[in-house]
Amino acid sequence: MATAESTNPTAMSAAVARRAAAPGIQVAAPSRREFLYYIWGASMALLLGQTSAGLIWFAFPRFKEGEFGGTFAFNPEELPGVGAAPTSVPAGRFHVTRTSEGLRALYGVCTHLGCLPKWVPTNGRFECPCHGSKFQLSGDWIEGPAPRNLDLFIATVTYADGSTAETPADGGAIPLDPDQEITSIQIDTGARITGALH
Repeated sequence: MATAESTNPTAMSAAVARRAAAPGIQVAAPSRREFLYYIWGASMALLLGQTSAGLIWFAFPRFKEGEFGGTFAFNPEELPGVGAAPTSVPAGRFHVTRTSEGLRALYGVCTHLGCLPKWVPTNGRFECPCHGSKFQLSGDWIEGPAPRNLDLFIATVTYADGSTAETPADGGAIPLDPDQEITSIQIDTGARITGALH
């Protein structure tokens, strides 16, 4: 014959709770199934935590000065003369060029498929060894499959009187004032201007 406690589920759980609270009665340890659920839940929480931390680290990179993606201090004494061969900075992946228009910091990667064009002094131009694209000292396209001029990095020139000049937004050169002494040149490799299409 069934009692009232055995037919009512809430009464059954209350009866179990009373027995568990009684002194001298031991409560059974979690079953293997419960243990596996706990392990599974903890491993999923750990996996989600690691994934979230990785995404945050990737989304908000921190670049140090002098490291590609950060700002480079370029020595004004190494500034090439007007029309002279560019000064290459391999760690920053850029070339500093100086034409009659002014100073440019050219990204040292071809705009075609990402090869590394080199300055060829005998021809007085940048030439890509992969597919033959050629660029002037200013970074302007001459010939080859590259769809646009070389990209530029934002450069900031600081003069002795505290005034500054920066790369124009259209990607032009920074006109240099010959009457002023340049105290510093900062090149931000994290701020790139896409070269103009030809």
